[in-house]
Amino acid sequence: MREIIGKSLVKTLSYHKYRTLISDLLSEGKSTGPEQSAALTNYSLLNDRRMKRLDKTIKIYDETVQEFKKIQEPQTWLVITEGWCGDAAQNLPVINKIAEINPKIDLKIVLRDENLELMDLFLTNNGRAIPKLIALDTNNNVIFTWGPRPTVATKMVADYKAENGSLDTQFKEDLQVWYNKDKGKSVQDDFIALAKNAVSKEV
Repeated sequence: MREIIGKSLVKTLSYHKYRTLISDLLSEGKSTGPEQSAALTNYSLLNDRRMKRLDKTIKIYDETVQEFKKIQEPQTWLVITEGWCGDAAQNLPVINKIAEINPKIDLKIVLRDENLELMDLFLTNNGRAIPKLIALDTNNNVIFTWGPRPTVATKMVADYKAENGSLDTQFKEDLQVWYNKDKGKSVQDDFIALAKNAVSKEV
């Protein structure tokens, strides 16, 4: 596992470079990933606008700041994603803001379809769901993982699938409305819990 993680870390982008990559591809009418289609490009365009808005408006709560200022050992937060992913567009700006709290946290991003060997180590219900964050110590040991959605949204998805069999367009629209109302709070709640749990394990 650590060998695969190590190989993927060589191909990472900073958050800023990831945002620039998406914008540059969109200027050519493209999305990230080997598969290209008008639908994926449209999703990427919508997501780029979402991320621009969220980069400016996301509020990080005092509890989040206090918790992540406590980190004393360097961590790498390796996120697997793609520009066309709606969940990633809603969550990555929040994750970036959390990472910025403490210089010990180094946020790095890799594209899923260029790193399937890594992705397949961190499947969700046997699927290549993104975004997926893997928090690593300096020896590339996994501290915790998160994704592809906040706990609250994950339950919404599971409940809807149980009742309806699959996610339709209406649910996906409703989920985006939920994200907009939530304003990143659920992501922060998840990360606070994960950080506290990681500390308790160390103790």
